[in-house]
Amino acid sequence: MPRRASTPLAPLQKLFETKRGKRLPLPPKLARLYGSLRMPQPRKHPYVLSNFVTTMDGVVSLNVKGHASGGDISGFSAQDRMVMGLLRAIADVVIIGAGTLGADRQHVWTARAIFPELADDYRRLSKALGKSEAPLNVIVSGSGEIDLRLPVFASGKVQTLIVTTTAGAQRMLKQGVPDAVEVRAMHGSVGTIAASAILEEVCRLSPGKLILVEGGPRLLGDFYAQRLIDEQFLTLAPQIAGRDTDDRRLGLVMGQAFAPGETPWGTLRDVRRGSSHLFLRYSFSESRTSRK
Repeated sequence: MPRRASTPLAPLQKLFETKRGKRLPLPPKLARLYGSLRMPQPRKHPYVLSNFVTTMDGVVSLNVKGHASGGDISGFSAQDRMVMGLLRAIADVVIIGAGTLGADRQHVWTARAIFPELADDYRRLSKALGKSEAPLNVIVSGSGEIDLRLPVFASGKVQTLIVTTTAGAQRMLKQGVPDAVEVRAMHGSVGTIAASAILEEVCRLSPGKLILVEGGPRLLGDFYAQRLIDEQFLTLAPQIAGRDTDDRRLGLVMGQAFAPGETPWGTLRDVRRGSSHLFLRYSFSESRTSRK
């Protein structure tokens, strides 16, 4: 992931906060930079968060080779990376799709990887929450056409679960699967794997209850369609990306078109400002509960 020259990291300015949930024990530096971070009390079923950055006109990826990651959308905002690291530090699991992996092939989905300068602070936070390891990295790929030599699989820095189809699993097994990687085939799935099936497999492998979905838009769309998102963290970047007539640039949710009266509605929980970026937090728990 490209980086711009580092500049002093300014604290976020709190504009609105509902103060729902338990205040987490952020180390002093993170508390200064972010403020207070509250999360709901533990419960039986997983709590699913999503975190994305979007332009003012709703584009989350330029979908251009070398410029497909969120860095191009955020303007390589250090504050956005700080928040990403914070959410990874409290998460038990990070879920991404194969497209997100392809956009940032050398990345590992940990707090340290997204913001190395705050690695010690993230580690202290994770330890205070009883988390001794990096979050389980979950890669969703229907085709199984992924390179198992990439760092997320071969570095040994994280435990990785690949959720795929039967054909995809057979394709990956031919490469040789690293020790830190587990492959789970969704029998009966062809191409697209349902978000509910992904979540079920994750819960079988990980005892953690806080799950972070980082992309891509089609994977997120399926989570929203099945009412599996509890909260959306959304960084609004002050740029206009535009779209071509063939709509190659991706929006926050792709592959789903909700009918009138069926659209998920969120409740604003938190607004913070970093320079000209807005850091928004919406709750969708009520929408999710109403569908159970």
